[in-house]
Amino acid sequence: MTGFHLAQVNIGRIIAPLDSPELADFVAQLPEINALADGSPGFVWRMVDDAGEDATGFRPDGNDDMLLINCSVWESVEALRNFTYQSAHLRVLSRRREWFHRMIEAHQALWWVPAGHRPSVAEAMERVASVRAHGPGPQAFTFRTPYPEPARAVQV
Repeated sequence: MTGFHLAQVNIGRIIAPLDSPELADFVAQLPEINALADGSPGFVWRMVDDAGEDATGFRPDGNDDMLLINCSVWESVEALRNFTYQSAHLRVLSRRREWFHRMIEAHQALWWVPAGHRPSVAEAMERVASVRAHGPGPQAFTFRTPYPEPARAVQV
């Protein structure tokens, strides 16, 4: 059997540079929240830079220093939902308007990947672009419109 995991990406445009006083509290909480994710039930993987800390060094839109990306893989929609909305992550999420501009376009996408697959920045951005261009569908969806895991292929 080939299994699937849920990949997620969200992007955001910060209100000031990462090293600014305006972002100091956000940056200070990153290690705690990343550790919380790493230890959460159903967590599989998260995108990190070469230093292995977080993804704040990635530039998903060229050299735009104000656009950040977060990408991770989970065992299920439920596992990701529990981490996002029923853990200490919610405390940080509820403060996002202090650190990020409100995005008019879609800024999040979820999609199923074969177990063991690790999405690239380009792949993650393609999924956000898919939600923006076509709305939620089996290729990329949101928490509000989840799509079921693809049927598992049975090997004979």
